[in-house]
Amino acid sequence: MASPIRPPQFNPLRELAGLVRGAASLPALVLDAPRGTSTGSPVMVLPGYLAGDGSTLALRTYLARRGHLVIGWELGRNLGDVRALVGRVIERVQRHRATGGVPIHLVGWSLGGVIARETAREIPEAVAQVITIGSPVVGGPKYTVVARSSRRRGMDLDGIEREIAKREEVALRVPVTALYSKRDGVVAWRACIDPNPANRVEHIEVDATHIALPWDAAVLRHVASRIEALAAAFPRT
Repeated sequence: MASPIRPPQFNPLRELAGLVRGAASLPALVLDAPRGTSTGSPVMVLPGYLAGDGSTLALRTYLARRGHLVIGWELGRNLGDVRALVGRVIERVQRHRATGGVPIHLVGWSLGGVIARETAREIPEAVAQVITIGSPVVGGPKYTVVARSSRRRGMDLDGIEREIAKREEVALRVPVTALYSKRDGVVAWRACIDPNPANRVEHIEVDATHIALPWDAAVLRHVASRIEALAAAFPRT
């Protein structure tokens, strides 16, 4: 049976225009952000495929302006080896848990959101919540713009999809917010919808292109509000 998920319609000019619009609104957004001292747990922001911490600078700056204790993932470019990267993120999360004593909020853009979910699946006691932004939680690369090139490199995309579905049989034990956009030209938006009803996932639609997501004002506000809603539950000592 054919998949109900359609491949994304990638348009580089539209993606670039979306990024320019998002970036143009940032100075006012950051300057107008309410300032304060966070009493909650730290926040780690994970970049997407082939991106590094520079791609999430706007999001991290905005959260820091609002008083949150924000860190990048500090692992260089995300080269897509999910299994290895999950292990390295787990090490970083556990190190911060050992020094801070409280769970960490994981925010992941695109593939970074997949890594954030898998980290939370492995060490739920160390994670307060997961927030994914345009993340392909169904099918991995199969329903993304890199599907064709991945097949040319010999990747078994159907096998990867089955492996992901198998892992999803183990429900996540932390709350998840999944932000997605129907204008996403890199990840099919339906692939961002969590299929497991056992997971505590709130899906929120936004209006931005994929590359613009971590720079979009509405996305930044949604992320901040979700962190602030849970921060009081984990007071710092």
